[in-house]
Amino acid sequence: MPKTTAIRPGSPLLRRAAATAAGVAALAAVTVGTTGVAHSAPAAAATPATDFSDCPALPDGVDPARWKCEVHTAAPRLTMGEVTVTLAPITMTHAEGPLPDGGNGQVWGAMHGAPTAVPGVRGLAIRPEYGGRSDFYTGEFSLRLRLLSPLLAKSCTVGAGEPVDFRLKRSGPSKWVSQDPPVIEFSAYDDTFSAPAAEHCGPLTGALNRRLGLPAAEGNLMSYDASYTFRTYDRLAARP
Repeated sequence: MPKTTAIRPGSPLLRRAAATAAGVAALAAVTVGTTGVAHSAPAAAATPATDFSDCPALPDGVDPARWKCEVHTAAPRLTMGEVTVTLAPITMTHAEGPLPDGGNGQVWGAMHGAPTAVPGVRGLAIRPEYGGRSDFYTGEFSLRLRLLSPLLAKSCTVGAGEPVDFRLKRSGPSKWVSQDPPVIEFSAYDDTFSAPAAEHCGPLTGALNRRLGLPAAEGNLMSYDASYTFRTYDRLAARP
């Protein structure tokens, strides 16, 4: 006869099992719905930030008068797996201009964003983070999507290993809103990216991915309504 080990009421093992079961039940009790999203952008784009403090240092040998620091603000709407969420505005800063050899150069600056509650999933929020790759000439950039909840490990992320790569296509022409200061609006989208599973979320990783419908190789959409302003480096305040 196999040996059995009794678990005393109130033991740490029983408490951990109960907490895990409660967490799975909390996720399972929530209905996550899908919402159709058109590629066309809403009429109003995000208002661009005008803080140039994140402008990066320029490469050696370039002309500051021909390099721009761009501050880009977007209000993305993301459909990923079975969830659709309008993310809190994100701000990205980068520099671009001609290199000494005549090629196009870019230097990454910084990205800022805030958590957004995920509709239909109680207590869950999502916060986009820079994924380490960007090309603002072609509309390509990568994000990691941090998932935040008291029930999840702090490392819980969609794209933890390999970030989610977006290749934005313009929905229409850019629109100059202001010449001084320069403000330009545009809309873009990507409906071809793949959404990986969430990773490093702790015991609830599997239940979370089932509720979010991840991984999802197709049916995903980023609708991207944005505006940006810029200033050439010869007009930026001197730095210490």
